Amino acid sequence: MQLTGSQIFWEVLMQQGVDVVFGYPGGAIMPIYDALYDVEGKIHHVLVRHEENAALAADAYWRATGRVGVCMATSGPGATNLVTGIANAMMDSSAIVAITGQVASHLVGSDAFQETDMTGITQPITKHNYLVTDINDLARVLVEAFHIAKAGRPGPVLVDICKDVQQKMTEYVPVTEVNLRGYKAAKPPKKQEMPRLLSQAAQLIAAARKPIILAGQGIKHADAHAEFIEFVEKSGIPVTTTLLGIGVLNEDHPQNLRMMGMHGEAYVNNAIADADLLIALGMRFDDRVTGNLKYYAKNAQVIHVDIDPSEIGKNVPADVGICASVKDVLRDLTPMIENHAGGYRAWYARINEWRGDTKAHDVMAYELPPNMMLAPQVIRAIWEETGGDITVCTDVGQHQMWETQYFQHRRKNQLITSGGAGTMGFALPAAIGAKFGRPQDEVWAIAGDGGFQMSIPELQTVMQEKLNIKIAVINNSFLGMVRQWQELMHDRRYSSVNMTSPNFVKLAEAYGMCGMRATNVAEAREVIQRAREHNGPVLMEFVVEQETNVFPMVQPGKALNEMTRREKVPLPAAMGGGMEGVRE
Repeated sequence: MQLTGSQIFWEVLMQQGVDVVFGYPGGAIMPIYDALYDVEGKIHHVLVRHEENAALAADAYWRATGRVGVCMATSGPGATNLVTGIANAMMDSSAIVAITGQVASHLVGSDAFQETDMTGITQPITKHNYLVTDINDLARVLVEAFHIAKAGRPGPVLVDICKDVQQKMTEYVPVTEVNLRGYKAAKPPKKQEMPRLLSQAAQLIAAARKPIILAGQGIKHADAHAEFIEFVEKSGIPVTTTLLGIGVLNEDHPQNLRMMGMHGEAYVNNAIADADLLIALGMRFDDRVTGNLKYYAKNAQVIHVDIDPSEIGKNVPADVGICASVKDVLRDLTPMIENHAGGYRAWYARINEWRGDTKAHDVMAYELPPNMMLAPQVIRAIWEETGGDITVCTDVGQHQMWETQYFQHRRKNQLITSGGAGTMGFALPAAIGAKFGRPQDEVWAIAGDGGFQMSIPELQTVMQEKLNIKIAVINNSFLGMVRQWQELMHDRRYSSVNMTSPNFVKLAEAYGMCGMRATNVAEAREVIQRAREHNGPVLMEFVVEQETNVFPMVQPGKALNEMTRREKVPLPAAMGGGMEGVRE
């Protein structure tokens, strides 16, 4: 069958099961968009308002569904606008395929109009990338791109397609298998090594008196939720999660201690510092998790399981390092450990002592004036008013950390957020991607006033696609996390963090969207209820106290359990308003 390169492109995408693509057209990719016209109804194209948001939406679509997300852009500035989203996917191990148009093959290297070396630019932030200059390579390359994106540790792959390749014709033969001589996904240890490693791990677990499981999103990628829960409940070991690992275990589960790290629970950080065994599953010991490595868990032995061999021992030396799928390891390890359900009573008692101390530092324990609203109160109100049964996409900053602290996650993959890259502007495009992936879910975008203003144009994408997304903007009139660092580490020398905003209610109206505002907790609860009753997208602004800080906080260079915290004893609320009664 004779097809153009553009027709082959869509045939391969349909073969790969793609049903939605996020993109923005332009000259160098116009033939592919022309061919899209003939497959409408089979593949839905979402026209974003900025190419970066196409990549972020594709990223969230992967996280919501486990299916590869696809984004597209033209050459030059269109392609370079994808870069931040591609980097975000690389840092967070999200399987996306980014398609970019390129100038005609005979013009490559001539500095032609809107020519940019995308393979050179994206080499450090992709698992692999391709420049397609021959139409006979196109089908094979596209199939390989999807395979590589999903294989082993997931990640982004870029395919840059010259315009003449899109226009030429050739005989199309579907590619049914992948044979990559130079690429091999990480293989598990040799058969004779695995029993030895599992035996060593089981022995360490049996000998431990103060163990703790560090759960990362590798559990999600391996679809190992069932195996993980079985291991957790049989072992009786307490669990803490990374930011991206939130959702691998119901946060109401008695063994779930919740999040660790820079803004994790103080009692969790204390427990890690005091533990005698760390069982790290699908996590990479990021600096936000460990604090200063010189002081990290000095009394603990380490079992580290990860699909990526480069992560084993990279930051924290492993006494037992197993490079394999978490699913496979837990399936074989769980039968080897004794049933310790209900055990470790002394260890849990010690952790609960720290937990009680943590509650005494909680800002929610303070008695506040009725006209004062704190961001944590908004997050808690969203959780309570929705029953917690929503998919949440957050932006990056203080509100993101408060979401992890004050929203109880009860479903797997319920929280979709930017971890490694910390990409501001993530929430709204992520909510778009998540809604296409989970159309039956109630999807909320929770953003700060700073990050939201980076993605405002996507409000029109929401309206054009008729997406019933609820958008909560936590407005503290600051770049909140930067301000917090300037307060604590730069003697309150607030530089370039005062953030003015438009009238968000009128902004919503300008986009034809319902807009609401709340300035106190009672209003917040009413707004949330009304937003949920409204059959369509809603933009909600929550005006909160400006200088609330996220605590605890492990400052750079400090040990994980060397945390900056709130004053322990609540101060009288009526001290003239403002935050004087809630000193940070």
